[in-house]
Amino acid sequence: MTFIVEVVATSILVIEDSPAMATVLQRSLAEAGYVVDIATTGRDGIWQATSKHLEAIVLDVGLPDIDGFEVCRQIRAAAQWAPILMLTARDGVSDRVVGLDAGADDYMPKPFAIAELAARLRALIRRGHVERPTILRVDDLSLDPASREVHRGGVRIELTPKEFSLLEILMRHKGDVVTRASIIEHAWEWAYDGGSNVVDVHIRSLRAKVDQPFSTTSILTCRGVGYRIEIGRD
Repeated sequence: MTFIVEVVATSILVIEDSPAMATVLQRSLAEAGYVVDIATTGRDGIWQATSKHLEAIVLDVGLPDIDGFEVCRQIRAAAQWAPILMLTARDGVSDRVVGLDAGADDYMPKPFAIAELAARLRALIRRGHVERPTILRVDDLSLDPASREVHRGGVRIELTPKEFSLLEILMRHKGDVVTRASIIEHAWEWAYDGGSNVVDVHIRSLRAKVDQPFSTTSILTCRGVGYRIEIGRD
C-alpha cells in the first residue's frame, strides 16, 4: 500500500518597500525552506495578510503609503493572528512600545543579522497563532494600549501610569497568575528584591478603581506568588 503524505510549506509574507532588502529577505528565507511572498506597500501587505493563510509576517515600519504600525493594527483588526516581526531603522523604546501595542509579536532594529531574524521567526512560528487584539477585554472591562483608555461597563476609568501598566500586564495574561517579579519588571523596570510591597500598594489602588465601584472582584491575590485577573467573577 502506498501512502501519500502532503507536505504543507510554511508561508511567510514580507512587507518591505526596499527592493534590495526585500530580495535579500526573500532569498535568505527561501533558502531556509520558507515560501515567501513580497508586498512593497502597506495596502498590498494588508490585502495579502488578510486574504491567505500565513505562518508569519515580516513587516517594515517605514512604508511609502501607510506606516507599519497602522498596517499591523489593520491586520489585527481583521483577526489575522499570524505572528508579526517588525523591522525598523528606529531603535527607541517608544517605537518598540508602539509596535507591540499595535499587535506585533517581536521587534528588530536595522541593521540586523539574517541568522538572528530566521531564529526569531522560528520561535514565533513554534508559538503559533496567538490572538493579540489591539483592545484588551476581560468581561466588561476594556483597555486600549494605544489611547491609554480604560472602560468598565461603558464607564471611563482614570488610572495613573503605574496602575495602567499593572492592569495591562494582568489583562494580557488573563486567567494566569502573574508573579510580582514579572509585574515589577514590566511596570518599574527594575529587579524584584523580594521585600518590597510596592506592587501590593498599587494593586489595592487599582482595585479601588476598577473593582470596588462596580461591586465586582476581578483582581485576585495568589498568596506568595502574585496576582491574576479572572474572567466571569463578581
